[in-house]
Amino acid sequence: MLTVELHSHSALSYDGRDPVELLLEQAEAVGLDALAVTDHDEIDASLEAARLAPEYGLVGIPGAEISSQAGHVLGLGIEELVPAGLSFSETLDRIHEQGGVAVVPHPFQESRSGVLDRISKDELTAADAIEVYNSRLLTGRSNRQAHQFASRRGLPMTAGSDAHISEMVGQAVTHVDTDERSVEAILDAIRAGQTTVEGKRTPWHISFRQAAGGAKRRVKNRFSQLIE
Repeated sequence: MLTVELHSHSALSYDGRDPVELLLEQAEAVGLDALAVTDHDEIDASLEAARLAPEYGLVGIPGAEISSQAGHVLGLGIEELVPAGLSFSETLDRIHEQGGVAVVPHPFQESRSGVLDRISKDELTAADAIEVYNSRLLTGRSNRQAHQFASRRGLPMTAGSDAHISEMVGQAVTHVDTDERSVEAILDAIRAGQTTVEGKRTPWHISFRQAAGGAKRRVKNRFSQLIE
């Protein structure tokens, strides 16, 4: 059984803070076996994290959090960035073309680009797995909805810290039923639904600070684009 962090962000994300080395150090410190850095519509830091991971005793899973037309999709095991702005089904197809796994994070949180604001529940079942525990929650209702949905539809389940600072890596983890320490074995187990989830809430003041920092950076980036 491996313990894996499947949802984290580096400084390359507009709302991230830390370099991948700090994320890897935290993952090692809390006893994880594998880490996926999933930046928003960026992949370079994730590829670097995957390259460096063995130095920390970890399996590095390359990936990204892709902004489809419907909302966010985690592409795990991909090494080329899937473009933002594609339809939900095309985003999944592009991930699968690379042999990756498509996990839908926080699908019931429309305010955080959850996909159910724009697609049906039947369409959601095309994903390989559903993130049923996301640490950045307020009431827990959306996590319960995601868990109930995945249970009823027989879909594989994952958890993710959605960490935007290194200290939050490992807040929510996916236990993967394999003893083989490789990206392929982890992804195969997720596809097969051989997972259990465990997590705890990100402290509200950290979530608030992350959200505020992300908003500030988005405004700064848009201003920079206007004056270019």
